[in-house]
Amino acid sequence: MPTAREALLDAALAALAHRPWSAVRMADLATAARVSRQTLYNEFGSKDGLARALVRREADAYLQGVRKVLADPGPPARTLAALAEWIVARTAARPVLRALLTGAWDARLPAPRPARPGARPAAVPAQRRADAGPPAPGELVAATVACADERWAAGCELAVRIALSHVVAPPVPYGTAAGARRAEGQCAEPESWSPMTPTITRVIETILRVETTSPRKTMP
Repeated sequence: MPTAREALLDAALAALAHRPWSAVRMADLATAARVSRQTLYNEFGSKDGLARALVRREADAYLQGVRKVLADPGPPARTLAALAEWIVARTAARPVLRALLTGAWDARLPAPRPARPGARPAAVPAQRRADAGPPAPGELVAATVACADERWAAGCELAVRIALSHVVAPPVPYGTAAGARRAEGQCAEPESWSPMTPTITRVIETILRVETTSPRKTMP
């Protein structure tokens, strides 16, 4: 059974699917989570504190998923290609994660603002961590690479950056509604890139072979 904190975070995430963060009311979240408003404020301190906790949880869940994908015992190139495709699919379904990885925050999402300098530390340990603010996109990419075996760290970084380029600018055929949006300068939702997987796998295999003979461990 989820804790009151998890229930409130789930309620906040569900609310974002229907309305912008500015229109989300704390009283409604407490009702949806079946807890008192006092419990909500005890856990998060304020709506900004709730926003920071929601963003922090998205980052933590993402890295947990990364570790799970990378634990696959298959060939490294295939695993890294699977990681890239998982990132594309995950970001398509979770706007907060997409903003975390790309830095493209919009008015519908909770603002990733750290707690005010000099503010009293939160009583809840998990909230103190959230109040420190979310990781920047580059920090999250670095944390992703750190989950990989050191022998194929460069290949992992390549896979992540290719995935993020697909998230930011997915290939959408013209002649469709999504293509029309792209022509008008609007961003389309990232889609699965399954047809690209064999090609990307071969590219990553090449990078991994080069990496074994090169001292450079990170992408430029």
